[in-house]
Amino acid sequence: MNRPLLIGPFTQLLPMTGLPLKGALKDEQLPIIENGGILVSEGKVLKVGVFDELKSNDVDIHHIEENHVCLPGFVDSHTHICFGGTRARDYAYRNAGKTYLEIAKAGGGIWDTVTQTRRASQEALVQGIISRSKKHLKNGVTTIEVKSGYGLSVVEELKMLRAIQQANATSTASLIPTCLAAHMKPKDWNQDKDYLDVIINELFPIIKAENLAHRVDAFVEESAFSPEEIKPYFQKAKEMGFDITVHADQFTTGGSQVAVDFDAVSADHLEASTEKEIQLLAKSNTIATALPGASIGLGCAYTPARKILDAGGALSIASDHNPGSAPMGDLLTQASILGTFEKLSNTEVLAGITSRAAAALRLFDRGKLETGAQADFAIFPTDNYQEITYHQGQLKPSEVWKKGINVYK
Repeated sequence: MNRPLLIGPFTQLLPMTGLPLKGALKDEQLPIIENGGILVSEGKVLKVGVFDELKSNDVDIHHIEENHVCLPGFVDSHTHICFGGTRARDYAYRNAGKTYLEIAKAGGGIWDTVTQTRRASQEALVQGIISRSKKHLKNGVTTIEVKSGYGLSVVEELKMLRAIQQANATSTASLIPTCLAAHMKPKDWNQDKDYLDVIINELFPIIKAENLAHRVDAFVEESAFSPEEIKPYFQKAKEMGFDITVHADQFTTGGSQVAVDFDAVSADHLEASTEKEIQLLAKSNTIATALPGASIGLGCAYTPARKILDAGGALSIASDHNPGSAPMGDLLTQASILGTFEKLSNTEVLAGITSRAAAALRLFDRGKLETGAQADFAIFPTDNYQEITYHQGQLKPSEVWKKGINVYK
């Protein structure tokens, strides 16, 4: 057995512990350990505390020179980084004033990515996932949720989910798969059978047999699936043991009610949520996930994050990294910008991409630096944690550690 490794000292160490899951957070609540250190062994945190108090003759030391701030590795709880092709044309059309419908009629939109993803081989999808996950890792993101949803058939959804599984076998960052076969109704569906019934009866059993995902998502929206259409789908998914998450209230309301009714882990987007939906989510166990990347990409309103927190809700912040509405894929930049527009404290922003984001994936072994947690953390070259959001994502980590191993420097 290798000797424990002590990493530090850090000018400031933010373990993100002791914070409630729900409700507003003030910066006075943020735990800060000055001259901190992290003692790790076999990929897990043994102890967090003052560096000099953790030193002994029984540990090896990785010494951090100069001023640095350490945070838990970021968790991106909503992405679509498994895809083929590009939608740069859509972005140009949108900025030139074309509507969503006009872009779709010109061959753009989600179906464009479906077409390009179907053309891509499984190996090409694997390489795309790995490339994008490396970019996330360099930015301090050590856990990344990855959705299917650009296949929209049993065969093509399986190709995507298998690509995610294959990429996770070699990716340094942890990849958490989600089945989003209910992303939209396939334009080429010409079978007598109902599409969702086919997904339930033919795809779900294979997902279970091959352990391809433990989570099922659906886009509840006028352009995708109505609440009435999706309820039997979610009911069957729950009966089969899947966790539920929902693309909810992006353009119209209704999705958050479905999320709460099915005790979904999270309801994501929520840009169209009104006071009714905010109160509904705040009183539930469902975590609200803001996706500021989509708001930036589409030029639309942000998730009402401030109101959700003030109502007592739990707020995660994710990148929604996808080829259409959120191509940037920079979680810290997007979270910092959301904080500016929604007047979020630094603690609310940082919790939204660490501890609360981990909870949105039901992962309780990360997002915090405490005994027993995965030794995932990012180290920033500054003496003041406030600089991290102040630079809006442009202050990059100087080191990133995953399971106690220095994976980026």
